[in-house]
Amino acid sequence: MKSKGKIKFFNVQKGFGFITPDNGGKEIFVHISNISGDAQSIHEGQSVEFVEGQGRKGPEATQVVLL
Repeated sequence: MKSKGKIKFFNVQKGFGFITPDNGGKEIFVHISNISGDAQSIHEGQSVEFVEGQGRKGPEATQVVLL
């Protein structure tokens, strides 16, 4: 199921960041390899659509699309 949220923080050099879901809840880790499109242009506050999955260390966003 796809969810929507906003980028809270993203470090392009390190290739990761966090998404704040629009429905509330905990921040979700996102890795640059899970982002469709131009991840180099990603910025804080940007709207995204994603699927929440389970990563090695907890919730992780997959199939992330920049809106």
